[in-house]
Amino acid sequence: MSTIVAPAEVDLQEPVSGDSIEYERPWVVIVWNDPINLMSYVTLVFQKLFGFSLQKATQLMLQVHNDGKAVVSSGNREKSELDVARLHAHGLWATMQQD
Repeated sequence: MSTIVAPAEVDLQEPVSGDSIEYERPWVVIVWNDPINLMSYVTLVFQKLFGFSLQKATQLMLQVHNDGKAVVSSGNREKSELDVARLHAHGLWATMQQD
């Protein structure tokens, strides 16, 4: 005669890690000031890539010019990487970081 033994009850806990919090924070794309590109060109690129109005693109361009940098987009990591690559393709200096 065989006996069936039920498995012992085990409490499983989700791993606690600070990494999950890092994934929830959005990434921001920062455009930095440079001595090469004209202000009108930077404004045009902002309009073309992000669909900003002339007023919004001009405001961001002036922030880059006066403050040295401006946040032009935010989102998940993949979107931010794409935005940085598109800005680089247009000759602008851009980086990304978690907000």
